[in-house]
Amino acid sequence: MSAPDPMPREPLDLVRPDLRGFGGYKSARTEALRGDVWLNANESAWSNPADASATSRRYPDPQPAALKAALSGLYGCAPEELLIGRGSDEAIDLLVRTLCVAGRDAVVVTPPVFGMYAVSARLQDARLIEAPLVDGPDGFAPDFDAIAQAVLEQGAKLVFLCSPANPTGASIPLAQIEALLQRLQGRALVVVDEAYGEFSEVPSALTLRARYPEVAVLRTLSKAHALAAARVGVVIADARLVAVLRACQAPYPVPTPCAELAVAGLSPSALAATRARIATVIEERARLAAALSVLPGVRRVYASDANFLLVRFDDAQGAFGALLAAGIVVRDQRAAPQLGDALRITIGAPEQNARVLAALNAQAVAT
Repeated sequence: MSAPDPMPREPLDLVRPDLRGFGGYKSARTEALRGDVWLNANESAWSNPADASATSRRYPDPQPAALKAALSGLYGCAPEELLIGRGSDEAIDLLVRTLCVAGRDAVVVTPPVFGMYAVSARLQDARLIEAPLVDGPDGFAPDFDAIAQAVLEQGAKLVFLCSPANPTGASIPLAQIEALLQRLQGRALVVVDEAYGEFSEVPSALTLRARYPEVAVLRTLSKAHALAAARVGVVIADARLVAVLRACQAPYPVPTPCAELAVAGLSPSALAATRARIATVIEERARLAAALSVLPGVRRVYASDANFLLVRFDDAQGAFGALLAAGIVVRDQRAAPQLGDALRITIGAPEQNARVLAALNAQAVAT
């Protein structure tokens, strides 16, 4: 166990010492060269017969300029403060590998929560410290005393907060995140995963970055923007930290077809459609929550700021089976800590949500 650092640190000081001057792999596309005959990357001179647009024979820009500009505008940050990767998953892995010395440094997670934080910690042989969420009258909430203790007394290097949280659905008030940052005094990087942030009215932790360089924010186009298969996510952080993360990233993280699709998906007309669909999800979330809460056999429906509901059942297996028999697949959460009777139900289109209620009603009548 590493000893707690007695002094506050800059974000770059949290990086593994052996990586602070690391230049990474310099691919052919990182060279600022100009020409009309490109023979520097061992690419084919001819396109594949299936590539009618002839856009895939060359390696892509590691950080596509048009996509970076669109994402920077969307999230209100400088381009150098943003790193594009393969969804949020790659950013999580990069953060753990870049900050944590294997076998020494620790990562704090708040179960029940998205499992990739723990997976990335294990792959890096980083110690995993769990500060379980507390299930209270208003839903699940972080135990900030336990989180602070993990950093100040056990020397944790990274804290992952999920807001809105997956699978519990609750947002973390911005004032609570700021209070934690003040308490930690820069001794750990606090990563706020906002994969579901578009569905929440709680302000983004991006608004804290001007005052707290030791906060990083994860965003993705997989949820509200309906581009899950494109695998486009970002980490927004101090520009110096982003530069180190980029050096540790694989050479070509964003395929050209994915980047082009994402840019088109962030056009003004596409964003307008996305906003309308977010509004529909929020309306359906309230309607579905109200209907589920009065169903026989439902113990509790948790308030949610995301595009899903966490629901406790008297017979979770029966509910899961009834939904599956009706052709409806939901997420079984019973293996997660504190959720032995729970299912997570994504908010679908109105007709899909009606099918959920019909299947559960039929199961309640049958039992």
